[in-house]
Amino acid sequence: MMTSKARFGVIGIALLLLAFTVYAKTYQLTALIACLIGYTIWSYYRDGTVLLASEAFKKKQYDLARTLLADIKHPEYLRKKRRNYYEFISGSLDLQLLDYENAERHFQIASRLPFRRRSDKALIFVNLANLNLRKKDYERVKAYLAKVKELDMSSRIAQIVNRIENEIPK
Repeated sequence: MMTSKARFGVIGIALLLLAFTVYAKTYQLTALIACLIGYTIWSYYRDGTVLLASEAFKKKQYDLARTLLADIKHPEYLRKKRRNYYEFISGSLDLQLLDYENAERHFQIASRLPFRRRSDKALIFVNLANLNLRKKDYERVKAYLAKVKELDMSSRIAQIVNRIENEIPK
């Protein structure tokens, strides 16, 4: 859970320690530091700053969440368990900025990724249905609502589904 600047700082310090351990001929410590550097680089690409962005999003610090997500240069390299939340948070932030095209794209990608809870996936389909309701594409709205009903719904999501169904013209 580090930003890219923090990771580069850790790698810089580790490189100095690596040079010292090579000079001191303590090769076991050298191997350990090399592994630390490797893990830091690996976690930069596979984990990114998604957890930090998720915490900021939960605390309603949306500008910080945007900044932390912008720190991820290649979201396609993220693990599936990180990429799903990256796409969900990005879609939610775009929805707040009224950027419906990008929000729909992020939610579409998130709908194809696995989530820990089925209610999280239901929330994504509700957002997609809501976006298509704005575009007046009622067939897609019905399809997304059918997918929501297959998943576990909380009472809050069920209320939103009922509200969307009432807005669809007969």
